Amino acid sequence: MAGPEKLGHMSDEPPGPDRSTKKARSITGKSPMRIAMGRLMRDKIAVVCLATVVFFVLIAIFAGVLQRLFGVDTNTVLPSQFLDLDGIPRPEYGPPYGAFTMEHPFGIAPRTATDNLAFWLEGARNSLEIATLATIVATVVGITLGLLAGFLGGVVDKVISFITDFFLTLPFLLAALTIAPIVSERFRDSANYVTIQVVQLVLVLAFFGWMGLARLIRGEVLSLREREFIQAARVLGMPTRRVLTRELMPNLAAPIVVSTSLMLPAFVSAEAGLAFLGIGITSRPSWGQTLTQATSFFNDYSLYLWQPLLGIVALVLALNLLGDAVRDALDPKTRR
Repeated sequence: MAGPEKLGHMSDEPPGPDRSTKKARSITGKSPMRIAMGRLMRDKIAVVCLATVVFFVLIAIFAGVLQRLFGVDTNTVLPSQFLDLDGIPRPEYGPPYGAFTMEHPFGIAPRTATDNLAFWLEGARNSLEIATLATIVATVVGITLGLLAGFLGGVVDKVISFITDFFLTLPFLLAALTIAPIVSERFRDSANYVTIQVVQLVLVLAFFGWMGLARLIRGEVLSLREREFIQAARVLGMPTRRVLTRELMPNLAAPIVVSTSLMLPAFVSAEAGLAFLGIGITSRPSWGQTLTQATSFFNDYSLYLWQPLLGIVALVLALNLLGDAVRDALDPKTRR
């Protein structure tokens, strides 16, 4: 004879977690950010990528110190002292045809005989500097427009949405090809030409990279503005600026962090690509410039091409994988 069924057995839902277990006690009292950081630190791939990114950031920060430490610089020397008749470095001046030497650890460049390590370090600094500045500008623009469009709605939302769609229709490469020659011709003789060229590239990258974040923020705000805590803040007469900065922004931290972490590697790749095409930074060392010069020496001196290429691949891959790991760590539905 079957015994009486218990109420708990008639429910299709699995029993809730036992709060007395070790795992439940380990997360008790932790903020969502601390839980996300713990999940991120347990991801071995994320830790390796984080270490790689930190390595490149330290290189960018201390590029000048490292050049002095190795005794190298980006100054042009007399090529005939270091190159053969074909413009290829002689074996006694380092790899790949000679033994490793501390005077030129990465060898020297064909045709110009400049030090490869010095240009590699400066290229890392310039790429990260430009990509970081462009990411900051694009993030600020995207957050501002997304907040205003989602919270205010009405005409403001329609205008901002139209601007966003308009920028999405503009081809990035065509705009860069158009703007770069105009800026170069207009400010070529200026004493601040190098700074103007950097600012121009940062603005081009930023103003073609904020749209995705703006749309993401707008969608999140459209959902959040109907929540009880926002309605209560508005009923209490809290100013709009305070509602946006104190009530909405803390709840948008996760999508902003994820979007920013994925935006940075895209800008690193874009900067190198534009420099490769000759429309990026031409007045400062760049990985993209080195790639352009190295393509004609690939058969005879392939090391010249592989050095900046591996730097770009390692940095972009680490940033992308780290961005994916951050997104998974901040997603409460992920079980990692």
